[in-house]
Amino acid sequence: MKLTVVGCWGGYPAKDGATSCYLLEKDGFVLAIDMGSGALAKLQHYYSVMDLDAVILSHYHHDHMADIGVLQYARLTQFYVTGKDTILPIYGHLEDEEGFAKLTHQFTKGEVYEPDKTLTLGPFSITFLKTAHPVPCYGMRITDGETSLVYTADTAFQTEWISFAENADLLIADCNFFADQDGSVAGHMTSKEAATIAQKANVGHLLLSHLPQYGDLQQLCTEASEFYQGTIDLATTGFVWENEK
Repeated sequence: MKLTVVGCWGGYPAKDGATSCYLLEKDGFVLAIDMGSGALAKLQHYYSVMDLDAVILSHYHHDHMADIGVLQYARLTQFYVTGKDTILPIYGHLEDEEGFAKLTHQFTKGEVYEPDKTLTLGPFSITFLKTAHPVPCYGMRITDGETSLVYTADTAFQTEWISFAENADLLIADCNFFADQDGSVAGHMTSKEAATIAQKANVGHLLLSHLPQYGDLQQLCTEASEFYQGTIDLATTGFVWENEK
């Protein structure tokens, strides 16, 4: 199982950056998790738009799905150029019907995931946890049967994350606020809160993402290290995590 960070900013992309998007791959299957602003340009450093096997969205805020529209145009353009007419499935929840309706286009099709059921995509099994966010949003636990990662998507701190992330090899955690701030109203976490989950859940590796565009971002890692004794990294475009269990 290999994860590549495509976009890691919260809200809007910093200069030359992209908001939330991650590529997860195994055995030739390529899954994109979220597709935020600027993601498609960055994604093409790693794969063609035609190489994606599926996309899954945590929710329909623009910083997590802004590039769905241009991805749809890209697939349409590639049909005109190459004649390839494969339909790309884009998975989302139905709690926002207007947001879900935008997932279907000529060469993409919106597919519903049911948050109370396990979703199987290629080699991956995905379970869901509803997050504490102003709109319906779902975090994910993804496993290939040997390795597991948890993606919190956008969320304020909630104790349910501790059991949901228990013994995960990697935790990709919302870290939009510094330790002395309060992200709860905005529906985001601080470095301290992300690290607390990682420590209590006994995860193997903590990746801080959905980052703010201000301050010394290395301070987030320093703050997190006071509450979590494992490996901590700051998400950056091109960051790769790979576990060969």
